[in-house]
Formats: sequence, structure tokens, C-alpha cells
Amino acid sequence: MKKITLLCGLLCAVFLLEAQIKPFRFIHITDTHIGSPNGSAEEDLRRTVSDINAMKDVAFVILTGDITELGTNRQLKVAKQILDSLQVKYYIIPGNHDSGWSESGGVSFTTTFGYDKFMFDYNGVRFIGCASGPYVRMSDGHIPRNAVVWLDEVLKKTDKNQPIIFANHYPLDNGLDNWYEAIDRLKQYNTILAICGHGHNNHAMNFEDIPAVMGRSNLRAKDPVGGYSLVDVRTDSIIYTERRPGTGYERTWNRVAIKSHDYAHPAKTFDRPNYEVNKQYAQVKAAWTYSSNANVISTPAVYNESVIFGNQNGEVVAVSLKNGKRQWSFSTNGSVFSSPAVQGDRVVLGSGDGKVYCLNAKNGKQLWSYTAEAAVLGCPLIAGDTVFIGGSDHSFMALGLNDGQVRWKFSELEGPVVSTPLLYEGRIVFGAWDRNLYALDRNDGKLLWKWNNGSSVINFSPASCIPVAVNGVVYVVAPDRTISAIDAQSGATLWRNKETRVRESIGISSDGKWIYGKTMQDTVVAYAASSEAQSPAWVMNAGFGYEHVPSMLIEKDGQVFFGTRSGVVYAIDPQNRKVVWAHKIDNSMVNTVRVLSGKRIIASTMDGKVALLEVR
Repeated sequence: MKKITLLCGLLCAVFLLEAQIKPFRFIHITDTHIGSPNGSAEEDLRRTVSDINAMKDVAFVILTGDITELGTNRQLKVAKQILDSLQVKYYIIPGNHDSGWSESGGVSFTTTFGYDKFMFDYNGVRFIGCASGPYVRMSDGHIPRNAVVWLDEVLKKTDKNQPIIFANHYPLDNGLDNWYEAIDRLKQYNTILAICGHGHNNHAMNFEDIPAVMGRSNLRAKDPVGGYSLVDVRTDSIIYTERRPGTGYERTWNRVAIKSHDYAHPAKTFDRPNYEVNKQYAQVKAAWTYSSNANVISTPAVYNESVIFGNQNGEVVAVSLKNGKRQWSFSTNGSVFSSPAVQGDRVVLGSGDGKVYCLNAKNGKQLWSYTAEAAVLGCPLIAGDTVFIGGSDHSFMALGLNDGQVRWKFSELEGPVVSTPLLYEGRIVFGAWDRNLYALDRNDGKLLWKWNNGSSVINFSPASCIPVAVNGVVYVVAPDRTISAIDAQSGATLWRNKETRVRESIGISSDGKWIYGKTMQDTVVAYAASSEAQSPAWVMNAGFGYEHVPSMLIEKDGQVFFGTRSGVVYAIDPQNRKVVWAHKIDNSMVNTVRVLSGKRIIASTMDGKVALLEVR
């Protein structure tokens, strides 16, 4: 009798689905990558738009991210100009290329298109599109914490029986560090399909029983023209057809049945992040954890008994170092990716709203602000009574700590600054997303030298790395997976080594004898600090797996501390080359940690967690 009742229930559900949906066609475009050097990406998108405009049966267009190559204001403007020529409505979300290298920290995507996520209903189907990162720092894909909060609000207003099609740039798998949060929510509702891009090819997928489709890139690649997807929603199925504009080529390649899914009773269990490491190293505990409602993509500052940090919602927050309770907050008008710096009772940081703020660290009251000509994603360095900071207006500046007045401004950059500068031997050293590392005179901002690693690829710039220096040598690493030693006086390359695939994480020992690096697979490496060519002095397997986030290695009290892409903070013994402890906070990128002592560490994660870790 139970089997008959269940069968009847399923049949009724299918009937309701078919009755609810009225057939229609929409277009799925993805991975347009506007900003190609030869203009082919722009030509491909214009051809696609013209082709769609010639059709009479298209309800709307959905674009699932990587709209641009580097998320620049110019590229976004060009993309919008092309897309605005569509004669049907379009809905658009960003991908990692729109946010990861963005000179505005993703703000310009929202201001250009008016939103970075969407929800609408059409012919019985609810469409939900969600933003995804990473933002500013390299890491895995990530649905921002504020977007997850938004998704909860949207789903609360959604009928459990309404068919849902969910759109994201990334596949809902472990390429997103918080894939399970989206899946667990969608499986509580009548999700009939998930669509995505990122992989640049047509691909039928399944995300923990949720039917899914990856659409091809609009780029031509090795073909004469690009292409996109026709999506026909019928009462019983959703049909994907690849179309190449102007060629007569159409190929139906996938059909997804519309049916009622028993998500509550899966046939198998699915993997979730593993926290067993916290049992293995039980001597480490989070004394407290503060959960922000938006991403935290910076290193917190510590002022007396306060921990101060900003988030992607533009809020600057101070919490108690003792118990993590909120003490004060200050709101900017843009996302904050700038690690705050503290001196005396003043805390300084930049914002995506184009300002540098100085606040009273005791209560969060604004003391002054300086308005730049674009977002300020760079992190300040305070030396004496001067603040050194770079922005996205192709400038690096020195401001008075007491009044915010410009002491000098260097305006010859060709890309944004997102990291923290180094002050060494009277030189301010920093990288930008323009291929170059710069050294400026700290007193007047004059260019002393400019260095690059020889790559013509902007993505290989030494921009996320915080340089280190000792004995007249500056050391940097970059996405070209090479460590470089540079003469601090002249900017000449002394030596480069690529044996260990160090990416954007570097550190220096307390005694200045060793330069540390975090490689892209499991290991920490040490090079002797020297002006002579070096190979790795030692390589230690820490077992952290694949790794690419630009979190610095910090040595204190004889141990080296660093975070990883999977939310784990490590402490290693560099003398004996062993892991002392590890602790997993969540499953997202850990920023450069703030080491108070060998037994107390402040760590923040992309997912908005800030924690005080204590070793007992």
C-alpha cells in the first residue's frame, strides 16, 4: 500500500509540474571574456547578439559569468554596450574573471549592470542567479556570504512546489569551496535544473542528484565563430541545442527530463568538508569565532583589546579580543578588501567606494577620509606620521596620518594595487596588476626602479605578494610560480628559481636567514637569503594538498604560521620540518594570519569568519 501511495504521489507531482510550466525558449550565454587583445571576443559577442535579435521566439537571455577577462571598468563598459543592443531582456551574473582581478573589487560589475544576482519568474519557472567569486585574492570559487544570505531570503519566499532553475558561474561541485551550501538549500525546493559556465564546453552534469548543464563558451576558440545555447523549456523536458551564429549549425545535444526529485531521500551520501584535523590536533581551539554576514578578505588588525576588520558589505567592525563580541562598526559605501593598519589610536584602511578612511580605533568614529579617483583595494602601511597606500586609479600615495593630506602621489601605474607595500632602506616596494614591481623614494614618491618577471601576461604580475627583504635583496613570488631575488638599490634581477612552484605566498624567518614559500602542492620550501643564485635549501611536506591562495607565511616564537584555501591554519616547526598543529575554521580561503604569539593567532576567512585560535 505504501508503494502505491508513493507512486501516486510522484505521478501527481509530475502532473502538477507539467501543468505549471508553459513552454518557452531562452538563451544561455557564458564565458564571453570581453577584453581579448585582438578583439575576437567582442566580435564573437556582437555576432551572437545579432543572431539572437533575428529570432522571434526568444523570451530572454541568461549570461553565467566571466563576462570580461579582467573585470576592468573599460571591459565592463564594452560588454554592456554590446549586450544592451539585445532586443530581449537579459539577466547577468559575474564569474571569477569579473571579480578576481577586478580593479573595483567587483563593485563596478554591480554598478554597470545594476545587480550581481537575480530572481524572476517566467511561465511557471522561478529563475535564481547567484554571484560567485573569488574576489580580489586568488582562491577557489566561492558564493559570497552576503549572496548566501540573499539566497536564503529568496527561497523563504518561494513555494516548495515551484520549479526552480538555478544559475551560477561555477558548477555546484568542489570547485566552489561552499558548493554544499547552495546544494543543501536548493534540494529543499523543487529544483529542476542548475546551469553554469566556467568549463567552456557543453557538458551534462549532476550535482548531488540535481540535474545540471554546463554551457559552451561564446568564444570561437579554434573555430571560425563562437557559439551559444538555445534552451527549450517544455512541459516534460529541457532541451539544450548548440548554435553557431551565421553558419546554419545547430546541434541538439542534451535533454533533461522535468520530474519530481526525491531529494530528501538520496540513494547515497555525499562528501562534505572534513574537520577530523581538529580532533588530531585537539590542543588548538577557537577561543571564539565571529561570523560576519559578508566575506572577509583581509587581515584583521589588533588594537589593545580589539580586533578590527572590514567586510564585503563595506562594514568595518571591531570585536573584543577577549570574547569576540561586537564593540563598534563603521559603514563605508564600498566593499572593504584592505587590511587595516593601526598606529596609536588611529586605524586606516581603504574601501571600494574610492576612499581611504582613518577612524578612531577606540570607537570607530571617522577622523578623516581621502577621496581617490577609483576604488582603494590596497592595504596601508603606516610609518611614523605617514600612510603609504595604493589604489585602483593607477596611483600610489603618501598621506599624512594626522590629517589625510597628500604628501606625494605617484601616478604612473598601469593597473590596481591590492596588497601591502614594503618599506625597506628608504624605499616603498609594491606590486601592481600591470606586470610590475615598483620601488619609490619614501620621502618624495619618485620612481627609483621598476621590475617585472618578463611575462606579458597581466595575471602573472607580482601584485598579490607582500615583498620581503634582507641584506639589500628584495624577494617576491608571483603566479608565474617562480621566486625572484632583486637588488634593492638598482632593481636588477639577482636570481630566479622555479623548482618548487611557489605561487604568491612568501615569508621571511625572524633572523632574516631564510625565505619561505608555500608551494602549489603540499609543501613548504625554504631558500637561503642570498644575493647568489639559490636552489631550495629544504622542502617539507605539510600535507595541505593543492594550494594557491596568497596568504603570507609568518614566523614567530620559532614556528611558521600560514593559512590555506580549505580553511586550515597550520603551524610548522622549520627547524625539525614537521607540522606542530593544524586547525580548520571553515572551508574557504584563510587570509594572512595575525600572529599575536606562538600560542595565540587571529585568523580570518573569505567566508566571513574571524577567530582567535589558542594553543593549550
